[in-house]
Amino acid sequence: MIRVLHEEHVFSDLFLGFLLARSMRVQQILLISFFNSSEKRLARVLLLMAEFGESGSTDVLIPKITQETLGEMIGTTRSRVSFS
Repeated sequence: MIRVLHEEHVFSDLFLGFLLARSMRVQQILLISFFNSSEKRLARVLLLMAEFGESGSTDVLIPKITQETLGEMIGTTRSRVSFS
């Protein structure tokens, strides 16, 4: 991997861009987890899943997801998701 990063500059640029974007997303998730209520975190996850505000594809894909899975995604319990 190190050799490819040194030799393939286009790939290196893309890969570093991906790593930086991922790092920023993880930081954002941590901040949201620390400072927002479970209701706000749930709303954010549902909006992200619905791709709210993004133009482009008009196809609607609704994934099969349980309240337990949503709870795990936002760091709370299934019963809290159900209550929200």
